[in-house]
Amino acid sequence: MSQDKGDFITHTGGCHCGKVLFEVDAPANIEVIDCNCSICAKLAFLHLIVPKSQFRLLQGSDVLTTYRFNTGVGEHPFCSVCGIKSFYIPRSHPTGCSVNVRCLVEGTVKSMSISQFNGARWEENIGSLAPLPPEETGG
Repeated sequence: MSQDKGDFITHTGGCHCGKVLFEVDAPANIEVIDCNCSICAKLAFLHLIVPKSQFRLLQGSDVLTTYRFNTGVGEHPFCSVCGIKSFYIPRSHPTGCSVNVRCLVEGTVKSMSISQFNGARWEENIGSLAPLPPEETGG
C-alpha cells in the first residue's frame, strides 16, 4: 500500500441511511484488499487502509455501535440505524482505519486494484500485509 501523498484527494462516504458520514484522504487510484475472513466475507468489505490521520468522521458518532470479537483488538463500529459498517479499526493495523470502498460516494475513485488476502488463515498470512507508513509528527 505505497500510495504517493502528492496524489491524495478527499473521498467522502458513509452508511446507507446517511447518518454516518466520513472523509478519507487517499489517491484517486487506490489499492484495496479483499479479505475472506469470517466477517469481511459476510459483509463484502473491500478495505482501503489508511493512517487514522487521513480519516475524519464528520457525523454519526452518536449512532455508532461497536462490535468486537475474537481478540477484541479490532473495533467494528456500525450504524445502529441501518446496520452498515462503512469503516473500522482493524486488528492488522490498529493505528489505522479501514474504509469500505463500497461505502464511498461515486465519482472520486479513478481506478482500483484489488489484492486478495487469506484472512480465513489470519495468523499464517498477516505478515504479507504491508504496514502503514509512519505518521508525520509535524516537527
